[in-house]
Amino acid sequence: MPLLVIALVFGLLPGFAWLIFYLSEDPHPEPKRLIVLAFFAGVAFGFFAIALEQMFNHAATGWGIAELSIFSLLVFALIEELMKFGAAYFAVGKSPILNDPLDRMIYLIVAALGFATLENIGAISNLPAAFSGTAFISSVFQMDSLRFVGATLLHSLTSGIVGYHWALGVARKKIALNLSLGLVYATVLHAIFNYLILTYGNISYTVLFLLVVGFFVLSDFEELKVQPA
Repeated sequence: MPLLVIALVFGLLPGFAWLIFYLSEDPHPEPKRLIVLAFFAGVAFGFFAIALEQMFNHAATGWGIAELSIFSLLVFALIEELMKFGAAYFAVGKSPILNDPLDRMIYLIVAALGFATLENIGAISNLPAAFSGTAFISSVFQMDSLRFVGATLLHSLTSGIVGYHWALGVARKKIALNLSLGLVYATVLHAIFNYLILTYGNISYTVLFLLVVGFFVLSDFEELKVQPA
């Protein structure tokens, strides 16, 4: 099977699995057309994130800032959180379909899963440099499993937090303030996740971290479900 096909198929699996889960939590299903639009907007904005991160890397090198410093981790995380929000806003930000508090959370998560899918495809595409044959297939499964419980879940959770605060901002008529808070929380949590991965390399720490974050995000889900439209 050609590498591109393998990367596409297995790169899509983690995002689609979480997409099905989150959409099943929505008591009022969204139009499929807009779900698809938000997902692929997330993919498209992922390319913008890559470009911005490369620009920052180049600038940081000139400034003498280490790529894995706390500051760099925060900047990378902020870029990605802003791009995921930008994707969701591009897809549905001014649409009358956003008539339910949960909608903003749903569409941000969908955009995040599109963003994560681009990352997954890229990660799998880079595997042949070190693996081939049976070892390659095995490494693909391992990579998919790790990204399912790791980066893909992280992107959905942090964007869920942003979506929750976006919804709060609309309800309280303080969109800028609440959205800014959501982006700060998401950025910090995103940076902590990356720090744990890079520092310890042990998936158990990051899974435990995501379980705690996931508990609060699901609580936010339940809260918005009972909010009046």
